[in-house]
Amino acid sequence: MPKNVGNPIHLFGLQFEHPIGLAAGFDKNASHIDELANFGFSFIEVGAITLKSQIGNPKKRLFRLPNDKALINRMGFNNKGVKNAIKNLKNRKSKVIVGANIGKNTDVPNHLVNNDYFKLFDQLHDYVDYFTVNVSCPNVKGLNELQDKDHLLELLSGLTKINQSKSKQKPILLKISPDLSWHLLDDTLSVIKQTGIDGIIAVNTTSARFNLSYPPSKILNIGNGGLSGYPLKNRATEVIRYIHQKTKGQLPIIGVGGIQTKADAQEKWDAGATLLQVFTGFIYEGPSLVKKILD
Repeated sequence: MPKNVGNPIHLFGLQFEHPIGLAAGFDKNASHIDELANFGFSFIEVGAITLKSQIGNPKKRLFRLPNDKALINRMGFNNKGVKNAIKNLKNRKSKVIVGANIGKNTDVPNHLVNNDYFKLFDQLHDYVDYFTVNVSCPNVKGLNELQDKDHLLELLSGLTKINQSKSKQKPILLKISPDLSWHLLDDTLSVIKQTGIDGIIAVNTTSARFNLSYPPSKILNIGNGGLSGYPLKNRATEVIRYIHQKTKGQLPIIGVGGIQTKADAQEKWDAGATLLQVFTGFIYEGPSLVKKILD
């Protein structure tokens, strides 16, 4: 465990009370920040927030695999849009660090999508502590195409330019897919270095179906969606370790994926993560998860 796990962690120009936060996807509309802060998270990432409200993918779209402590979801960025999120962010009372996970509306073609990210960043800038650029969720049509090196460079360069125009700059992080090849991950790290954004979140959910104990027929019947939870643990750690080694520990990493015990958290820290986020583990282990990890 990091030597400073019981003390504040200074990263991205922010002071985190401890290393454990809540990943995006749980509080999509920034409507439960105060309640979630009571569970002991040092930071909460809200969203994904899109420019316009959208209902997401057709139901059923969330499936539990309790034997594997896993979830498959294809929610599709269901949220009430940026204006509603800002209203809720204005009304929050907790001082917990809040990040905004920003994404695209499903009906926006990819050649027009950068402008949506730019507007989201500009409108939310005064109300959150950091931003996560989400181009890796497998549940939004065409989103993964935004991970292309040239498009990603254009997107992150534009966000950096807007950030530099502000009187107070906010940290920008990129959330990546666990399904990237090492070659594509190298391209992504090159773009991060070129644009100078602040860090990376590794990883998002996966389209793959591995480490599952259920019959293939049941998994096939569930259909498409992002797999999260314990089956993703080893791949998430592998990606974190690769990034840490490739960047010689110079790029801050928030580790996500299969963290449900103290040992899981330790594994991510040993691989090179500084901060951690939980999601599926929080659902299966309950509100005491943060305390169990930090105790």
